[in-house]
Amino acid sequence: MKKRFATIIVVISFFRVSAEEGMLIPSLIMAFENDMKAMGMRLSADDIYSVNQSSLKDAILHFGGGCTAELVSSQGLLLTNHHCGYSQVQSHSSLENDYIKNGFWARSMSEELTNPGLTASRIVRIQDVTATMFQGTEGLSGEEYSAKVQANMETLIADARAGNHYEAEIKAFNYGNDYYMIVKETFKDVRLVGAPPSSIGKFGGDTDNWVWPRHTGDFSMFRIYVGADNKPADYNPDNKPYEPLRFFEISTKDRIPGEFTMVYGFPGTTEQHVSSDHLEYIMNTERPARIAMRDKSLAVIGTSMNSSDLLRIQYASKQARIANAWKKWIGQIGGLQSVKAIETKRSREKAYNDMAATRPEWKSKYGGVVKDLNNLVTEFKDKDFAYAMYIEYLYVGPEMYKRARELQEFLTGYESMDEATRADELEKLRKGGEGFFKDFDRETDRKIFVVLSEEYMKQQPNSRLDQFLGDRSLEEVSQEIYSTSIMGNKENFDAFLNHINDSIVQYILDNDEGYVLWKALNDDFFTNVIPEVRIFEQAKNELLSIYVEGKMEMFPDDKHWPDANSTMRITYGKLEGSAPHDGMKYTEHTTLDGILAKNNTGNPDFEITGRLRKLAEAREYGEYDQNGELWVCFTGSNHTTGGNSGSPVIDADGLLMGVNFDRSWESTMSDFMFDASRCRNITVDIRYVLWVIDKYAGAGHLVEEMTLVDESQKAYKKRKKRFAKLNTCDGDCCK
Repeated sequence: MKKRFATIIVVISFFRVSAEEGMLIPSLIMAFENDMKAMGMRLSADDIYSVNQSSLKDAILHFGGGCTAELVSSQGLLLTNHHCGYSQVQSHSSLENDYIKNGFWARSMSEELTNPGLTASRIVRIQDVTATMFQGTEGLSGEEYSAKVQANMETLIADARAGNHYEAEIKAFNYGNDYYMIVKETFKDVRLVGAPPSSIGKFGGDTDNWVWPRHTGDFSMFRIYVGADNKPADYNPDNKPYEPLRFFEISTKDRIPGEFTMVYGFPGTTEQHVSSDHLEYIMNTERPARIAMRDKSLAVIGTSMNSSDLLRIQYASKQARIANAWKKWIGQIGGLQSVKAIETKRSREKAYNDMAATRPEWKSKYGGVVKDLNNLVTEFKDKDFAYAMYIEYLYVGPEMYKRARELQEFLTGYESMDEATRADELEKLRKGGEGFFKDFDRETDRKIFVVLSEEYMKQQPNSRLDQFLGDRSLEEVSQEIYSTSIMGNKENFDAFLNHINDSIVQYILDNDEGYVLWKALNDDFFTNVIPEVRIFEQAKNELLSIYVEGKMEMFPDDKHWPDANSTMRITYGKLEGSAPHDGMKYTEHTTLDGILAKNNTGNPDFEITGRLRKLAEAREYGEYDQNGELWVCFTGSNHTTGGNSGSPVIDADGLLMGVNFDRSWESTMSDFMFDASRCRNITVDIRYVLWVIDKYAGAGHLVEEMTLVDESQKAYKKRKKRFAKLNTCDGDCCK
């Protein structure tokens, strides 16, 4: 226990990161206050994170469980990315109201659209509970040890929730070396307020995704509604707009290259500690195979979307979801190859082993961990690969399988339900089917089934799918499934539900080709793959816990930071460009002129509306320009990853500069290895957001809700001089 607690002190005392690298735990931000101020920040640690007073953390929310959003008004107005709110925009769209193509703007609160199931969570506090988690475990082992740790966790969570409406969870950091409790307040009535047309919100499409220079207005707006007591409540037409503890004021100041930037949000996952053999397997085997699977489905979806407006609407969200990771992985492999990541990993592992050999106690504890990690990959990589292929085929692939999965989950507990519960669950399944088939095209899904089945069998020879097909062709089986199965045909599905209580149900399922195939594959997945992958993950995490402890103990002056795990983090850096390749230099910002230039190429991903062209050509920028230009996006040296989408990008005074939405292609490698010379986050400038809302969409009433902050020419010159000094000096003169 003493050693575990000492590890935390090491992290706080020696965790010195550069401006660019690291995802910091907000409750520990005081340890970095001086470094951040040396870069030009004028906030205090309490301004950023505090449990005793309102702070910036109270204006930042975990949006939908996978993105970040920020409050920008005293009436609960939320700003996040267009791609984070895309599924909500898509769900409200139809041929009659094509909000994907034309955008949506509520002209009053009464027009704001409800989104069942969408939540936004505010962090109340982040508490280090490492010591308490292990109280009373001295001398215990095995099941007794685990039971005591579990009991301690349950007590901590119960105490945190007592007498309030908060939720609490405890998460492991540094592979179990540290534990933090996250207490949060979850809002359940989040309504769509506005979204630009896709020609703005998705400008550049797959062509520009993960690429710089970027010109995407990637934002959408929502509003939180609460009960009369200003606390979270389920949707009710009588709910009122949320009055937040804190919201962001908006910076309309001119930007200065080199000025301080901070990203505050909920990064998803990073894996900075994977072993060299594991990284080699990911780069050379797992990622290329997953890319190949998505190549196939995206080709089918793209053809369908181009064939009709209805299919474009039905598959817009699905295409974006599949394509996002697909293109990221392509860039990730390229970036890791360019910096010789495997060689770098092996060099670091040698340094680790060499250091462990310098002391007997280090050698006995840490000397074999690198070898064990690499051997573990050799032992389990085939099962891990089978897992990846099943995910791509069964869970990302044909949607027919999704319908089968949900039906199987329903039937599993159906017999044990009372009559009232059965009726409720059946109605949920029926409504789920209506939503599913609304955005489902049988022929598109059939073609996806054929091409992905072919690729799956190529990647996994002699699989259960091969056995199922026997001598039959995929084309023959696909025609049978999609014409007769209840999984790929709405009429058949509805008829099946109407007879759910009849004795014929099991006969129907036993003779349904789609369901029989799903069950065979899913049973194999959970019987022969999942158990082995769980053993692999548990063993890997146990070894990584030792490995990370060794890094912090043996290299106390190195840069240590806990991997992202979807908890709130802070990263800070500068507004700056990059030079990721020989002969190539990227500027730090793009402008509206670049949108017109891309549109002139004729690429359909660069389509714009006539109104945007008219405003751009007339240079009607209003008060949102900088020296006669309208900035659209800018880059910074902030370390971000998935989940940071929608995060506020904050200036030295705590004002909102923009909304983070992406990384450059050269930066996607940062999930495994960060390179300060090339890794850049991409942000849509808040002034472009305001221009789109105000001048393009005519929704100025939303801008009027916000608090805009500008500055005089004198103040600007003084600020510019200060950042110029900070970026050209070193040592004490920077402080």
